[in-house]
Amino acid sequence: MGDLISSIAWVKRGVSARHPSKQQLNDADIERIKEIAHVELEDARTELERANSTAQAMDKRHEESDDNDMTGDHDDDDDDDDSAWVDEPMDEDTSGEGSIPKRNGDLSEYKLDTYDEDDDGPASTLGPFTNIKGLQFYRDNDDDPYVTLKEDDDELEREENEVLPTDNLLVTAIVEQNVPQLHFFVYDESTEYLGPHHDLLLSSMPLCLEWLDYPISSTASAMDTGDDLANSPSQFGNYIAMGTMDPEIEIFSVDLLESVYPDLVLGNPKETAAHVPESAGTGKKKRKKTKHRAVSEKHHVDAVLSLSWNHAVRQMLASGSADRTVKLWDLSRDQKEGAFRSFEKLHKDKVQSVQWNPAEPSVLLSGSYDRTVRVFDSRAPNASVGAIVGADVEAIRWDPWDNHGFYVSLENGMVVNFDARTMPSDLNQPSPARFTIAAHDGAACALDINPHIRGCLATAGTDKMVKIWNVQGDESGGKRQVSLVAGRDLGLGEVFSAVWSPDDPLTLAAAGSKAKLQIWDVGANFGARKVFGQRLAEAGRALKEKKSGGVIGIADDEDDEDDDGDDED
Repeated sequence: MGDLISSIAWVKRGVSARHPSKQQLNDADIERIKEIAHVELEDARTELERANSTAQAMDKRHEESDDNDMTGDHDDDDDDDDSAWVDEPMDEDTSGEGSIPKRNGDLSEYKLDTYDEDDDGPASTLGPFTNIKGLQFYRDNDDDPYVTLKEDDDELEREENEVLPTDNLLVTAIVEQNVPQLHFFVYDESTEYLGPHHDLLLSSMPLCLEWLDYPISSTASAMDTGDDLANSPSQFGNYIAMGTMDPEIEIFSVDLLESVYPDLVLGNPKETAAHVPESAGTGKKKRKKTKHRAVSEKHHVDAVLSLSWNHAVRQMLASGSADRTVKLWDLSRDQKEGAFRSFEKLHKDKVQSVQWNPAEPSVLLSGSYDRTVRVFDSRAPNASVGAIVGADVEAIRWDPWDNHGFYVSLENGMVVNFDARTMPSDLNQPSPARFTIAAHDGAACALDINPHIRGCLATAGTDKMVKIWNVQGDESGGKRQVSLVAGRDLGLGEVFSAVWSPDDPLTLAAAGSKAKLQIWDVGANFGARKVFGQRLAEAGRALKEKKSGGVIGIADDEDDEDDDGDDED
């Protein structure tokens, strides 16, 4: 597994706690973790037993093969070699320390030079002449007025972890040196600073991320390092939901550092241990396969590929999985009950992407590797409409400026726009697209619609390019005019994720196969300012002057590049 970033999620300004907390586990948390860890331990024990049995069988075959190849001549040779080795006497070292010659007059062994120096051991400090009454003992260094280093370290850590109201946080799902992690970055648009904040180790490769503000009813407690959590309204939270190669959905608090386990797990680990391989086939060489599990209404049984949070009905989370199902999760319910609703008949292959309609909270859009897209009301899924798109679906997005329009990016590099009102319920009937964009030479992996500027579209793909498009036309359904505004290779390798900022109109975050995060200030491009400047002015927004020239990398990386440039000069 190579290094890569599979997904990016923005956190809006003013949402994060100014001083994040450290997690403290209570008895309920420990019991919850024990239950999860027990399942993982049983999986590991099962796999270890299989590996041991396979190794023992291989050793037995090797021993039988060696016995057949052995001859009497070999035995005689071995006996001769053994007797020769035993009969050979060992050389005895008769020289000792006393035999080492010394120079005349060498008195170093008596340490006369340090004879009159006092020892600094405990005996000298606690001797009979020590003023014991003047000693004081503090159980905590924080109570000792002479110990200030720890307080300084805590204050420094508090300042380093501070998130200002003008800061955005970005969360990346990254695999680095075969270690899956969540990396959190802080971005200050005014100073063009992008730097690391904290990270979390994961147990499985992350595939998708979704931010949500619904307060998770977890029993986890926090060691508060400030007064932000105490004063924050309880009806809002700051969480990141994550889908991985495992069937469960894990939800972490963004405001907690050093999280040991997720605040909430959607799914049943006891029932969804589909990732444990089992041996199959016969013969000396064993091959591994993933155990296929029957589809369940209560939980996924394969990797979770996509997540979408409902901004209107805030406790609802939708998920699409490689098990070919779409599931709805009610975060306000006891998760032991499983998924709130499950849709198994929408698609015949992996569900790559799902998204709620921002204008109609009950309507879902889904796209699959079966080369179809579906639009359906979650209250009546049998009345769905859809279309065949001709290639595997990579990403889907509702147009926030058009209640019924949406975009689909495909594996063949095309981006297609549909009107859900004109789509048939029968996939065998034609469903013409409103327009098509030949966006990339390879798969168009990433797609996002600008929430601040109408008709501003971002795409990215395996051709390593990130492109900005301008879509104009008759709002009543007439012919659209599509033009490429800007395109750039940001040095990210194949680009898997590109997401517009929720706060700044022309700020785009992108990442890909080089496990590198970049911020592209599209407003630094003259063509983008010319095309979108008027629309920004009409919306009451303005572009600010930037010093970076358009691309902002992580602060540490920029320092390294500057040093390299100085060396070359």
